[in-house]
Amino acid sequence: MRRALIGAGGLAALAGGGAWLLRRRDAAAYDRLAVETWRPPRMAPPLLRELVRCATLAPNSHNTQPWRFALAAEGLRLLPDPARRTPAVDPDDHHLFASLGCALETMLQAAPVLGLRAEAAVDGAGIATLRVSPAPARGNDLAAAIARRHSTRLPFDPAPLPAADLASLEQAGGADPAVGLVLVSAPAARATLAELIIAANRAQIRDAAFVAELLSWIRFSHAAALARRDGLFAGSMGNPAVPEAIGRRIFPLVFTEAAETRRLARLLDATPAFAVLAAAEAGPRGWVAAGRAAQRLCLRATALGLATSWVNQPVEVAAMRPALAALAGLGDRRPDFVLRLGRGPAAPPSLRRPPQDVMAEEQA
Repeated sequence: MRRALIGAGGLAALAGGGAWLLRRRDAAAYDRLAVETWRPPRMAPPLLRELVRCATLAPNSHNTQPWRFALAAEGLRLLPDPARRTPAVDPDDHHLFASLGCALETMLQAAPVLGLRAEAAVDGAGIATLRVSPAPARGNDLAAAIARRHSTRLPFDPAPLPAADLASLEQAGGADPAVGLVLVSAPAARATLAELIIAANRAQIRDAAFVAELLSWIRFSHAAALARRDGLFAGSMGNPAVPEAIGRRIFPLVFTEAAETRRLARLLDATPAFAVLAAAEAGPRGWVAAGRAAQRLCLRATALGLATSWVNQPVEVAAMRPALAALAGLGDRRPDFVLRLGRGPAAPPSLRRPPQDVMAEEQA
C-alpha cells in the first residue's frame, strides 16, 4: 500500500537521495585513501616496497604514473610503462622519461630516511638502476617534503618571493651542472613568458587529439578516481566533483579556448616567479636528469612553504620552444620544464596506484 503511494516524483527523490549518499561515501573514502597515500616516508618493511611507494608520489604528466619498478639483485630498475604513454601531448616520450627522473630523485631523497644508502645510474636509453645498501637512518628536509608536495592549479599570492628563497631554489634545482635552471621573476620577462604559455595553450585547445587525450585522463568523480587511482581528479584541479556522465557532457561546454585563456591569464598574472629547466643532453638520459632536477626544485619549494604548478605548454608545443629558449637564454638547449612558483593554498591531492601495481620481478 505504501509502495503504491510513492509516485514517479517520489521515486526520483529517493534515487537522488541515494546518489547523494553514494557520492558522500565516495568522497569520504577518497579523503581516507588520500591521507594513506600521501603519508611521509617511514621505515616500514619491506623497505624496497616503501621506497617504491615514495617514488609513486613524484610528479608526472596527467598523473599517468608511467613507470614500472623491477626488483633486481642490486636493488631496483626503473622502467617506462609504454601502456601509459600520452602520444598527443608527448609524442617523443619526453615527459614520460622526465617523470621517471622525478620518481628516481624521490627515491634518492627518501632512501636515507629508510636506513638505506642509494646510488643511481642511468643508461643512454633512460633506464635507471638504483643500487641500495643498509646505512644509518637520517632525515632531511627534502625527504620530509615528499608527502607535502602537490601540484596546484589554484592562484598564488602575487607578492615577490624573498631573495633568500630564490637563492635556495636556484641551489636545489641547479645542483646538477648537466641541467640548467633559469628563474624568471622580473616583471617584463614574466609577462613575455605568460604570453608564450597562453599562446601554446591556445594551440593545444585547438588540437582535437590533445583535447581527446586530456579528457581520457580526467576523473570527474570520486568513484572514478578511486577505481583507477590515476589521472586528473576534478577536485585536485579546483573543480567540483560530479558524476562521470555529467562531467563528460559538460566538458566541451566549459573547456573552451576563451574560458581557458581567461583562467590561465589570471593564474599567470598572479605568479611571482617561474622556473625554466633544460638539460644539456637531448634524449632519454637528459630528460631523466631534467626530471631529477625538477623534483629537487619542487621539494625545496615545498620545504620553503611554496607551491608549484606545471605550465609546460610552450615545451609541449614544438613551435614555441625556440622562443622559450631565447627568453630563458638557453641557447640551443631544448627546454624541459616550466614551473609556476609562489605562495598559495594547498590543492586536494591526487591518488596514486599502490606499490604492488607497479612492481615486478626482474625479467631474465
